[in-house]
Amino acid sequence: MVTPSDVTPTPGTKSPQAPDDPDGPGSPSAPGAPGSPGADLPRIVPRRHVGRWLTAVLALLLFAMVLNSVVRNQAFQWDVVGRYFTTTAVLDGLLLSLWLTAVVMVLGFLLGTVLAVMRLSANPVLRTLSWGYVWIFRSTPLLVQLLFWFNIGALYPTLGLGIPFGPQFLTVKTVNLLGPTLTAVIGLTLHETAYAAEVVRGGILSVDPGQTEAAQALGLSRRRTLRRVVVPQAMRSIVPTAGNMLIGTLKGTSIVSVLAVHDLLYSVQLIYNQTYQVIPLLMVATLWYIAVTTVLSAGQFYVERHYARGDSRALPPTPLQRLRGHLTAVRHRLSAATAADARPAIGGDR
Repeated sequence: MVTPSDVTPTPGTKSPQAPDDPDGPGSPSAPGAPGSPGADLPRIVPRRHVGRWLTAVLALLLFAMVLNSVVRNQAFQWDVVGRYFTTTAVLDGLLLSLWLTAVVMVLGFLLGTVLAVMRLSANPVLRTLSWGYVWIFRSTPLLVQLLFWFNIGALYPTLGLGIPFGPQFLTVKTVNLLGPTLTAVIGLTLHETAYAAEVVRGGILSVDPGQTEAAQALGLSRRRTLRRVVVPQAMRSIVPTAGNMLIGTLKGTSIVSVLAVHDLLYSVQLIYNQTYQVIPLLMVATLWYIAVTTVLSAGQFYVERHYARGDSRALPPTPLQRLRGHLTAVRHRLSAATAADARPAIGGDR
């Protein structure tokens, strides 16, 4: 049996647990010293991600090569791009594209919500009509729909308002009623309505049925339950897809240039048909689409963050908060590195 005298250091000898250097390996405060916290734990060595660093270097090298080819390629004619970037014709086309996008998205989701409710209704006639509308307009290409509505005068030369199979009180020629811009609004809206109906229906189905049952147990009507309980929770699933639809609609408005609608792309085409500077004018349209899409993506992030309040305990950080966190982490690492470099110098002075 080991007694205390067996471990007590004799006079004139130094105990291995009490060296002269307080920061040495035998110091009670040093990591791994007997009796210190974590003395029995192995030292953690961070894993070296060699493949990750090689992939990052290759990706940066490829990006630098592409950026260099874009900047130094004289065919882009960046001076011409800067000259036409804010001209009146281009800005007017941009405003029309934004106006088309806003009108089509608002009307599309209003009608799409109605179709989604019809699709989920207990009425078989409403369900069939809603399904048939979505089936037809999702199965037909958008360009075909626009050309069909643009040539609707060949099918219906006049439109009238009156008694069915009886006299008509008001008639108007289709050619005078539907211009290129109105045709674009109708075609894009009917096309987006079919997709919006499926987006809203999917969001409603993502809500737990127990929420509806609880609302009905409280005596809420079906309409009030849908408006106050189901739709706010469904927005968490609707907003991401709706944001993608918004960006897709903005880019899809360029297809109305085939109808001679003066959107952004058509305005650019009119300019390069006169100057024959095709590439720089296409770059003008591309940069404007990128700029607007970036703004819409940022707005989508904050809308998603708003509707995530009831789903997660901690909201996802904003880009500014992420930047602050990275700067704080870098500052702490620099402080730790500076303290580690200064520690041997202090020990040497002793």
